[in-house]
Amino acid sequence: MQVLKSETLSLLADEQVVAVRQGVRNLAIAAGLSLVEQTKIVTAASELARNTIIHGKGGHVVMELLQNGSRKGVRLTFEDAGPGIRDIDQAMTDGFTTNKGMGLGLGGAKRLCNEFTIESTVGQGTRVSIARWK
Repeated sequence: MQVLKSETLSLLADEQVVAVRQGVRNLAIAAGLSLVEQTKIVTAASELARNTIIHGKGGHVVMELLQNGSRKGVRLTFEDAGPGIRDIDQAMTDGFTTNKGMGLGLGGAKRLCNEFTIESTVGQGTRVSIARWK
């Protein structure tokens, strides 16, 4: 797998979610994703960016345009050094929320992507990686 383009953006305030959305949309277009596929990865990115800011107390996202043979895709890796997630299975359950939301964030992001991984250590932070392929 080859990284054709990579960009890292800080996630410290709500205003930065807009920059993430725009950056992801540009990479999705460069990867040749359809409008529906673009919308899915941008929606997932928006949710994960907000989670990084709100729950993770800030962090960053690495946005990558990938090529694997003839396939192109977009991979996003969100990282924070926040409190971590005590129970990932519970956090992935639709309806579970820690902040008055609808509880669809992590599970919804997973459903919108072709690849989803999450690693979290209490007291050290969380890393979520997603990818969408053409």
